[in-house]
Amino acid sequence: MAKGGVASTVPVIDMQDFPAQSGKLMEACRESGFFRLINHGIPPALMGEMKVASRSLLDLPVEIKMRNSTVVHGQGYSPLNQASAVFEALGCYDLAAPGNIDQFLDQLCVSDPHQREIITAYSKAITDLGMDIGRKLLQGLGLSGDLFNGWPCQLRINKYNYTPEFVGSTGAFLHTDPGFLTILQDDEIVGGLEAVDKDTGEYISVEPMPGSLVVNLGDLAAVWSNGRLWNVKHRVQCYEASTRVSIALFVLGPKDEALGAPEELVDSAHPRLYKPMNFEDYRMLRIKTKSPTGLIEHLRLES
Repeated sequence: MAKGGVASTVPVIDMQDFPAQSGKLMEACRESGFFRLINHGIPPALMGEMKVASRSLLDLPVEIKMRNSTVVHGQGYSPLNQASAVFEALGCYDLAAPGNIDQFLDQLCVSDPHQREIITAYSKAITDLGMDIGRKLLQGLGLSGDLFNGWPCQLRINKYNYTPEFVGSTGAFLHTDPGFLTILQDDEIVGGLEAVDKDTGEYISVEPMPGSLVVNLGDLAAVWSNGRLWNVKHRVQCYEASTRVSIALFVLGPKDEALGAPEELVDSAHPRLYKPMNFEDYRMLRIKTKSPTGLIEHLRLES
């Protein structure tokens, strides 16, 4: 039984079993908004070494981590007491753009060639996986092409500095992700991720499953799909007084144009639900209005 929320009922998708798994993937995207990936192609050794490298970066002195700061909230270093008393994170925005990973590593004074190689290799592997998920989502909706081609993705390395007095408290408050989807290598030992069930509103504990990855859909997935895909609410709770580390890839949205539902997903039975919006404009609107959930309703068109 889970330590928080109800027992875990997370859909599990086998990435080596397509197209047979396509129906299961689309059901998870419609009804849960989150699922676990197995046989996803990223070697366990690379995942393990990336976790070790991530811990070492998060253990750097604060004055070094502050070099990762950016003018846009959430793109670089988030210090303790910004999002919560125990949470901090490092970030590399648009990590597939030439030179951005190297710049991120230079900011943090990473000189070890092996460490740089591991972080670079993992970043490419997780980005490639995101592109593959995008193609499978298109196929599941009867479309074709590369859904996420050219979209910026953000790497984010998270640390929850849990202490005994914090047990039972919230490490990351309830929210939806503003972008399209998130791929998470969660902590293989320390749980805490909880998702809100679409039908009951109950918290479902997303328990650790070593070697797998968690995917959750964000607000722009609901906008783009004309409401077919579910932007799941989730949070991170403190179950025990242990340090928790996770590594997330956020697939955000197109760089320049507004994202809206393609014509193939709009008809008389499915009228357009949401006003198209550029990801950066949407992110800034969420920051300005301090709306971690529910802001998508501000884009809803009148029927």
